[in-house]
Amino acid sequence: MAGELLSFRAFQAACPAGYDYGYSGGLRSLRELEFPQLRGITYLDHAGSTLFPESLLKAFTDDLRNNIYGNPHSQNISSKLTYDTIEHVRYRILQHFHTSADDYTIIFTSGCTAALKLVAEAFPWIPEGTKQPSSRFCYLTDSHTSVVGMRGITASMNVLSVPIKPKEILLSEKNRSPAEEQNCTTPHLFSYPAQSNFSGTKYPLSWIQDIKSGKLCPIKVPGKWFVLLDAASYVSSSPLDLGVHQADFISISFYKIFGFPTGLGALLVNNRIAPLLKKTYFGGGTAAAYLAGEDFYYPRKSIAERFEDGTVSFLDIIALKHGFDVLEKLTGGMEKIKQHTFALAHYTYTVLSTLKYANGAPVVCIYSDTDFSNPDVQGPIINFNVLDENGEVIGFSQVDKMASLYNIHFRTGCFCNTGACQMHLGISNEDIKRNLQAGHVCGDDIDLVDGRPTGSVRISFGYMSSFEDAQTFLKFIIATRLSKSDTEIPFQSSVTKQMTESVPGDHPSFDSGDKLSPIPHIVDRELRNNFSATKTTGSWQPPEAEAESIRAAVAKTAVPTCRKGGKPITVTNIYLYPIKSCSAFEVTEWPVGNQGLLYDRNWMVVNQNGVCVTQKQEPSLCLVNPSIDLKKKVMVIQAEGMDPISVSLEEDTGKEAAIYESKVCSHRVKTYDCGERTADWFSLFLGRPCRLIRQSSDIKDRSHQKNTKGLASASNISLSLVNEAQYLLINAASIMQLKEHVSARLEEPLEIEELIRRFRANLVISAPESFEEEEWAEISIGALRFQVVGPCSRCQIICIDQQSGERNKEFLQSLSAARGKKTNFGIYLMNQPLHSSFPDILSVGSQVLPVLKENTEIQPPTSSEEKCSG
Repeated sequence: MAGELLSFRAFQAACPAGYDYGYSGGLRSLRELEFPQLRGITYLDHAGSTLFPESLLKAFTDDLRNNIYGNPHSQNISSKLTYDTIEHVRYRILQHFHTSADDYTIIFTSGCTAALKLVAEAFPWIPEGTKQPSSRFCYLTDSHTSVVGMRGITASMNVLSVPIKPKEILLSEKNRSPAEEQNCTTPHLFSYPAQSNFSGTKYPLSWIQDIKSGKLCPIKVPGKWFVLLDAASYVSSSPLDLGVHQADFISISFYKIFGFPTGLGALLVNNRIAPLLKKTYFGGGTAAAYLAGEDFYYPRKSIAERFEDGTVSFLDIIALKHGFDVLEKLTGGMEKIKQHTFALAHYTYTVLSTLKYANGAPVVCIYSDTDFSNPDVQGPIINFNVLDENGEVIGFSQVDKMASLYNIHFRTGCFCNTGACQMHLGISNEDIKRNLQAGHVCGDDIDLVDGRPTGSVRISFGYMSSFEDAQTFLKFIIATRLSKSDTEIPFQSSVTKQMTESVPGDHPSFDSGDKLSPIPHIVDRELRNNFSATKTTGSWQPPEAEAESIRAAVAKTAVPTCRKGGKPITVTNIYLYPIKSCSAFEVTEWPVGNQGLLYDRNWMVVNQNGVCVTQKQEPSLCLVNPSIDLKKKVMVIQAEGMDPISVSLEEDTGKEAAIYESKVCSHRVKTYDCGERTADWFSLFLGRPCRLIRQSSDIKDRSHQKNTKGLASASNISLSLVNEAQYLLINAASIMQLKEHVSARLEEPLEIEELIRRFRANLVISAPESFEEEEWAEISIGALRFQVVGPCSRCQIICIDQQSGERNKEFLQSLSAARGKKTNFGIYLMNQPLHSSFPDILSVGSQVLPVLKENTEIQPPTSSEEKCSG
């Protein structure tokens, strides 16, 4: 059944009659020649930004090579060429929207947001408190943040803002002003999107004339209504005829249409209202004359020149000419794009709507105001949440992580449209405020609060999207939601769910009720015998008497969990990762610094732009084996087929060592380059330009901001180049339980060593119960005390075999299925080193003393980044 649904024949049958998918057969060659970057990738975020074709860049760069474009405010030959080309581009934009300079003026801005802000600042508002009736700013609640944000400017001008729900507009004929009030000239502004960037709903363009004529009135006030049309989402895939639908203001962003250039938009202003616009600031190029020593300023006559402060982004504007030409040549125009993209959206919606679990429950909940039958009312955007067989929402972050395994790119969250998100997901104003108090902010990865979604998943098609893109996406949904394994009972925490029987041996087993039985113990010796990595030993030991007294003092504050037989919890393995995302270095004991294990993630590989490279982009990084020799004070880096290279542990503090600022997740770090020798080594190994950098000892900007209950001030706890916390701990009992689940899905045995290495922990412990570590608030190991700061939410790195670099997406899918839609595995720890006369040491065999937390659920860290220990 699924195979037939996903066939090209089914797609053709679903395609609306008369619609031309694929530009008369030219799509395949278009993709191969113009978008080589899409090979192996399914890109479904065209509502966020579409992609640029090769021929656009070539035409643009050829133009720049063959011509000299000077500042358009100068009068020389090259500047005159620039000015004339810009004017030509203005006409080309107007032509694209089926209008002319007789009716509209193009004002270039830095984007759609800047265009909207300009309207808010320049509109001829009449504030409250004057003799005239005051102005109103009304906006549809299904609007982008940048529209809603205009109310901040109107409020500063003492103008009231009124949000209008979509259904209220349809009832607004009742708000028509009486005849005696229709002569009032007070200007009011109504803004709405031509297409919702949330759901793809196309709002009627007929509203423009209906509102301007008074047939529809957003609210009942005397005065004259003007219309601001937010067309950024609409014009990316649909033709807009301003000769028919004459809005007073139209805001657009060009990267939504062409993919390049970014940072350039425009405000199209109807010439009838242009003379009414007000302006206070004047920048370079906007003045016909002004005096520096006297309050005298006379603006230029041209509306465009009056409002384009400073030098416009003239090279980017020149690129637009090539954008229009190439788009027309490749597709045949916006009507063809509209047909092509809608055919894909219609088919995908149809198949998604039919997907059901065995119990008849839907696989997805689609948020839409239409049935995707008419491209005049629906754009190529599908917004949804994935459900489980019980109808519960699976968080968008988990869906996004799964999609990354299939190289599928889409967008999640609320898409800068809180109003639509609230309307479709049933989120109240109070919910938004409560979610904020719970730590959720726009754009983060907290997808569920109290089991309710904070956002959703959005896919969107562009002019180069293909049937294969839709097919790959649908196969992903079917593979991850309708496979037999996904309906298995998820693992339960053995502390919160009491189990009555123990099964002898070291492996979990299923009873007749298909429930997982607990693991009574893990034999440390057996675990240790499985590992073949080289281990090293620290070269010093603290005085035993002093060490024991401190351990005893710390132990008094820990209350170990009661267990059958009282088997102690011990540390079985210690790993550090000197180079972020490279192979582990296993030790039997190791000194602890103020950032965690000494030298753990002190180095990282960056690309030619200085951006951190991890196994997500380069899985072969796991084949790079760094090892630390404390006596010789060197790090030796090895990889198969490469000569070993050594890097000094002594920090390069010479004058030639320039300090740079880099970012790890959202954290700012100071680093310095390790030189050409290491850069050449990594570039050769990875086959791409890259460099090795090291964190500078000036680490004050890497302090952790989270409150750490029971420890000293968090501002004193610093981080190395880790993503989230100083340490990552996993429990061997939890690994064993997961091992059985993954092995069953793979239908092949797994070595526990392989699984442990995939999870890239610093500390492996042998607790008697699986997942009991999730119930801990603090732990002590020897003289060291650690705060548990949250669970580690896993990403696709666990799908990479750390011995071969090969990917297998089954591992993340198995973890999600096993853990009941979550991908948490392991816990993050923070440590405030004790101030004593000897270095703190972590050792294999040390006893772990946990303190249970009061609340049995650890909330994940509130960072917007994936919490993977790269």
